[in-house]
Amino acid sequence: MPHFSLPSSTGETFHSQDHAPLVVYFYPKDHTAGCTTEGLDFNRLLPQFQAAGYTVVGISRDSVKTHQNFCTKQGFQFQLLSDSDETVCQQFGVMKLKKLYGKEHMGIERSTFVLNQSGQIVHEWRKVKVAGHAEEVLNICLQTK
Repeated sequence: MPHFSLPSSTGETFHSQDHAPLVVYFYPKDHTAGCTTEGLDFNRLLPQFQAAGYTVVGISRDSVKTHQNFCTKQGFQFQLLSDSDETVCQQFGVMKLKKLYGKEHMGIERSTFVLNQSGQIVHEWRKVKVAGHAEEVLNICLQTK
C-alpha cells in the first residue's frame, strides 16, 4: 500500500508515513448517526490505541471545514482527513455502488484498516457494523503490537 497524504481537520497535511502504525477508518459522512457513533467509539478508546503505539484517523469525502466542525462538535481528539477527490478511497478500494431510497450512487463502504510501521495492511474490515467495531480493532492492535 503506497503512503498517502491528505488535508486534515487540523488545517495541516497528514502524511501516513509520519504516523505509522496506523488505524485508518473510512466512513460515509460527517454529522450522521452511524458515523458519529463510530467516531465517538474510536475517540473513547483513543488513549488505549495510543498506548499501543497506534495513530487513529478517519477519512471521508467531506471538506476540511466540515471535518473541523464535526471534530469540535463531538470532541474528537484524532484527525479526520478529507479525500474529496477519492484518491485514497480508490487506493483502499472502499468506493462501492450503494442504494439509498431505491437510488444507486457511489459512496464509501464503511471500512477499517490497520497498517504496520511500513504502511502494509495487516488487518482489514469491510462492510463494518458500528456496534463494537472500535473495540474489535483495538483488540487486533493489541495482538499485533
